[in-house]
Amino acid sequence: MNMSSHVITPGPYRATKLWNEVTRLFRAGMPLRKHRQNFRHYASCFTASAAIDWLHQMLLSNSNFGPDVTRQQTVQLLKKFLKNHVIEDVKGRFGREDLEDNNTLYRFPSTSPLKPIPCPAPASAPGSIKKRPSFRDKEGFFKFRSFKKQERETQENEDPALQAEGENQPIGEQQGQRRVMTVEDEQEIWRDITLTHLQRILGCASLDEVLDQRHVNPQNIIHNMTKVNKHGVVTLDDKTNDLPHWVLSAMKSLANWPKYDNAQPSYPGFERDVFKTVSDYFYSLLQPLLTYELYELFINVLGLLQPQCERVAIEALQLCTLLLPPASRRKLQLLMRMMSRISQNVDMPRLHPAIGTRTLMVHTFSGCVLGSAVECDLDELLATRLVSFLMDHHQSILSVPEYLLNAINDHIQYLRRVQVPLDGVSNVDGSEPVCVPMPIYAFCHQISGAEFEQQKLEASQKAMEELLEMLLTDKHISEKDRRKKLKQFQKQYPDIYSRRFPSSHSESNKPKIKPPLLNIKKTKAFSIRN
Repeated sequence: MNMSSHVITPGPYRATKLWNEVTRLFRAGMPLRKHRQNFRHYASCFTASAAIDWLHQMLLSNSNFGPDVTRQQTVQLLKKFLKNHVIEDVKGRFGREDLEDNNTLYRFPSTSPLKPIPCPAPASAPGSIKKRPSFRDKEGFFKFRSFKKQERETQENEDPALQAEGENQPIGEQQGQRRVMTVEDEQEIWRDITLTHLQRILGCASLDEVLDQRHVNPQNIIHNMTKVNKHGVVTLDDKTNDLPHWVLSAMKSLANWPKYDNAQPSYPGFERDVFKTVSDYFYSLLQPLLTYELYELFINVLGLLQPQCERVAIEALQLCTLLLPPASRRKLQLLMRMMSRISQNVDMPRLHPAIGTRTLMVHTFSGCVLGSAVECDLDELLATRLVSFLMDHHQSILSVPEYLLNAINDHIQYLRRVQVPLDGVSNVDGSEPVCVPMPIYAFCHQISGAEFEQQKLEASQKAMEELLEMLLTDKHISEKDRRKKLKQFQKQYPDIYSRRFPSSHSESNKPKIKPPLLNIKKTKAFSIRN
């Protein structure tokens, strides 16, 4: 079972790469032996039950899938293996999904079952998608003329020579080619800054590999970040796209069970009927909440769901969910809140006789949260992994990232204050306009354990040094108490105290000179002779 596996990092066709990885591990690690069936012996084969046992344990321990994989999901995966000729029965039959959890014998075929990785079409190909022009490429907008010194905000990295040139330009010339920022310009700023941050978090050379940017609507980003209620849930302008009243009432009933409504029915199994009503509604939607268009993007974020990258994964999902249509984001927020509350409610009766409440939540709603337009063999496993993480961290993931909101607003306000020339117009002196830098933010990187311990030690020592200074400067402490506390501090933290008072430390280390002993003359012993 200790098969060497690796994390499939973000990139194009990640689902196909995951399929090939699972196939490789299964073929390399599944124990094979000789079996007898119907008075015949079959070499190098295995039973369906043995394959389910082995594959289930492998998926549970694989960081690409996590601990929420069930045995039934493993059976479904083996059925897909049989359909795609990863395995075949001992008579060479395959192509159907009629595998059951029993002692039927199967074997590996001699042909390679790996799926080919499609090669992306070159940009110059006739059938390739033309890249949507980015607002970052519109240099004319991000360039502004120099202007009067008293009207200009000094930037940290601005060239002083450019400042001097601006002071010598006539005011009339400076104001001549100014244009007003349009709504489309602002929308492009929202879109491009958001995608820039997302690309940096994913570590991709280009988002084109995992996202068709034609499906990114900047109005969705603006709405999701600015139109929220006090609980952080998106509000909708068009109420026809909202959850129906009866669904919202059912979700509130389950989320606040049993304190929601005293007038609600109390017959046995009522909560199960309400739960089925909610799940039926979400599966009746035309597409999953994360949409078909963003499927590949969310599949790639799954590559970040590692213990050491949890914070990065949360930030990536935080940005990805901003791209959703507001109606889908609102439904996702309310669904995750309900699932989380039900999972943590100890008073909730069992909704399934054989499955725990948390497992039931994840596996019931995973299919209506993430799915591809074209059937994918690993859809169920990948959706389970993502929904489990979403439910555990929904408060952080589905909140508005304040750092991004401030960065966008500051950039827009800055561009409104400066003079924005018309595209293609240069400065009066013939020089190129000055370029406004896009706001760039760096993200934390992982450090080693030794570096962490060193930083922790430095932080604690700094806190102790501040405490020592407080003892020395506090005017509300009597001198007697001050000396007492300083003495205690010196005893507990001698190194910090010695750095603050080096002279006292050197004196304390001096060897104490004992006073000379008194010369005591020996008393002469009494003698008869004397």
